Amino acid sequence: MQRWRGLAELPGNWGRCVVTIGVFDGVHRGHQALIRRTVEVARERGVPSVVLTFDPHPSEVVRPGSHPAQLTTLRRKAELVEQLGVDVFAVLPFTPELSRLTAHEFVHEVLVDRLHAAAVIVGENFTFGAKAAGDVTLLRSLGRRFGFVAQGAELQGQALTAGDGSEITFSSTYVRSCIDAGDVTAAADALGRPHRLEGIVVRGAGRGHDLGFPTANLSTPRYAAVPADGIYSAWFVRESEPGTRHRAAVSIGTNPTFSGRERTVEAFVLDWDSDLYGQRVALDFVVKLRETARFDSVEALIRQMEDDVERTRTLLTE
Repeated sequence: MQRWRGLAELPGNWGRCVVTIGVFDGVHRGHQALIRRTVEVARERGVPSVVLTFDPHPSEVVRPGSHPAQLTTLRRKAELVEQLGVDVFAVLPFTPELSRLTAHEFVHEVLVDRLHAAAVIVGENFTFGAKAAGDVTLLRSLGRRFGFVAQGAELQGQALTAGDGSEITFSSTYVRSCIDAGDVTAAADALGRPHRLEGIVVRGAGRGHDLGFPTANLSTPRYAAVPADGIYSAWFVRESEPGTRHRAAVSIGTNPTFSGRERTVEAFVLDWDSDLYGQRVALDFVVKLRETARFDSVEALIRQMEDDVERTRTLLTE
């Protein structure tokens, strides 16, 4: 898969293509269906498939300070898109200038002049252009004018049954709400895989080592979607060995037993005794074990940690 930053990297002999457009944060099951459809149409036409996305998140440019929690880093997003068979992952820097393009200008300058789109496939609720003034109806109209086909894909196969019997549409907003509530199991259902939190291992207070449970303390990206405070079972993955994963019991919170104030993400990696400082790692959250709690004694905390570790060992072995 080719990866472009901006459209200046288009090859000089670039021909037609099939494009899908969106932020695609999380690359959840709804996104996956849309991207697979794009790949399918591109192969039918014998042209490349292109995923056109944006960085930074458009909301941060249009409404500074409103950047939503980020489900996937740009690098992770590219990896997930590549697994779906896409030919080109194109990142368009979202600038104030781009945000001011009208819907007509965006189509003409980006989709027609630069990408030479033969077909554009988007979700039926897709909007584009300054103030989100463009919709699928306008996109179809502009497609007839400029010589491409526009498809607004129905949000099919993207619903979960809620406890009250209603349907919940897969969306990045829904996934964020699950993670914010600590429901990593529901998030995984919508994503089609566990939610991943990436970071760099940094030095912490060393308290875990003193208790007999040395932890890897993660420094996470600024906007990362960190699950709610609690204790979790997760898979621990090192960037240096992407095909291997290790069981981990993860604590997120302020360490109330020690009157902590700083919120941290700490992973005790089972059956691991090597130095991890400075390494890029990731946590794939499987299940929330319990809420964080303040213990009356260090001994009580240690007993609970032992139980958390054994539950993690059992759950992730099964």
